[in-house]
Amino acid sequence: MYKNKITQALLLGAGLAMASTATLAADVPTGVKLADKQELVRGNGTEVATIDPHKSQGVPESHVIRDLLEGLVSQDADGNTIPGVAERWETSDNQTYTFYLRKDAKWSNGDPVTAGDFVYSFQRAVDPNTASPYSWYMEYTKMKNAKAIIAGEADKSTLGVKALDDHTLVVELDSPVPYFVMMMGHTTTKPVHQATVEKYGDQWTKPEHYVGNGAFVVDRWVVNERLVLKRNEQYWNNDKTVLDKVTFLPIENQVSEMNRFLAGEIDFTNELPLEHYKRLSKEHPESVSVVGNLCTYYYLFNTKKAPFDDVRVRQAISYTIDRNIVANAIMGQGQKPAYFLTPEITAGFEPEMPMYGKMTQKERNAEAQRLLEEAGYGKDNPLNFSLLYNTSENHKKVAVALGSMWKKSLGVNVTLENQEWKTYLSTKDSGDFQVARAGWCGDYNEASSFLTLMKSGNTTGGIHYDSKAYDDLMEKAITSKSEAERKALYAEAEKLMAKDMPIAPIYQYVKSRLLSPKVGGFPANNPEEKIYSKDLYIIE
Repeated sequence: MYKNKITQALLLGAGLAMASTATLAADVPTGVKLADKQELVRGNGTEVATIDPHKSQGVPESHVIRDLLEGLVSQDADGNTIPGVAERWETSDNQTYTFYLRKDAKWSNGDPVTAGDFVYSFQRAVDPNTASPYSWYMEYTKMKNAKAIIAGEADKSTLGVKALDDHTLVVELDSPVPYFVMMMGHTTTKPVHQATVEKYGDQWTKPEHYVGNGAFVVDRWVVNERLVLKRNEQYWNNDKTVLDKVTFLPIENQVSEMNRFLAGEIDFTNELPLEHYKRLSKEHPESVSVVGNLCTYYYLFNTKKAPFDDVRVRQAISYTIDRNIVANAIMGQGQKPAYFLTPEITAGFEPEMPMYGKMTQKERNAEAQRLLEEAGYGKDNPLNFSLLYNTSENHKKVAVALGSMWKKSLGVNVTLENQEWKTYLSTKDSGDFQVARAGWCGDYNEASSFLTLMKSGNTTGGIHYDSKAYDDLMEKAITSKSEAERKALYAEAEKLMAKDMPIAPIYQYVKSRLLSPKVGGFPANNPEEKIYSKDLYIIE
């Protein structure tokens, strides 16, 4: 499945006009009887920080924005790239792409969606005045002049995007990117309604102001309680949307979420409480869903602050993590121990296991003790540090277990700091931490989606690493015209990270949740877990 997806991405840049015969909205199988009430309630893990696509950086936000806004392309249930606002696209050199927009696409206020909307939105995403936490993503698309604009060295009007007419958008890149079309499925590349943004400024995301072009619009938003969406009657494919209402619940406690599911209040949860997994699998096997996920769970070191400006300390803390215990005993749902940032299921990724990954845990612990002593820490001078994580019982369980491992093997004292999602993001991004829990899910199914995270210009991850050698490796990889060379450079990037240890990879995700059998159309085969409510329906 994964190899087919990357092959498709390469074909998208092969010079042929592409269109799709894939189903574009809910396709109810023959014989399935729909419930009279088509309303879905889902757990979303936490209160969203924003529903502005150019201010967003988290998974909870993307879940909601995916329903409210539609980009040039979308995904089907298997993760294949399919048309969104763009009916088709073409390129002859992987460097200039022409998108042909559907003429029946409308905003929720009835205005037509035009190529000019994408010009405005892409320029807004790279504009330093927007302060988008994902502006780096636009730079990594290699869109012409994006890097200079983000750095404040060029005007946003020089971005390599132009509208030939209302329905023809041309995007020019600084260098060829064969998977560029795939990258256009990301949250940051979704359009916003210019007149609304300019009229209301930061208040444009209020329910009474919000104008979107997705299958749903905002109906009601009660912070820390619920975010309710209703069907967008102006959506170009509204006739194929089955659900009338979608409610997102910001429940951070997995046990509370589980109980509400079992009480029939939620149709699918965001996660499962780890300690209840075996019981739920036995008592409610029809509702337990576990699928592969293109994500990695890791701890991020702030290499610019003592004591983690010392690579020996970073290595010692990473080596002492017993990843088998975390993956198999604490998580225990099919997660895989991680020694790379990039998940091994990523298309075209062929890593070499690093040295520490080949050791036994006993050998790793011994080497960690040696490194820490060499760095000047021991019984007379114990290492103390704080670990930041966002509020979640599952994150807490991992943090407590790792704190115990470090204490037992190294005599290290760890202070746990939990913060709610929005505050945690701000603290982490500003560098006001020593070690922080983090996770990364691929924005597209190619290794660069993970490895560019650690480039120094990346304000989400790499800014805390800041390695010129790594930046140079990744720049060479991204601009390489040879797929074989690109793969080799990706492997070198992972080797360098294993040596420098800016992060401690812990496990590769699976996505486990409670999912009601009454939810039809659920995309269980989508490795990026991109769920579009327009494709779902409730079975009687």
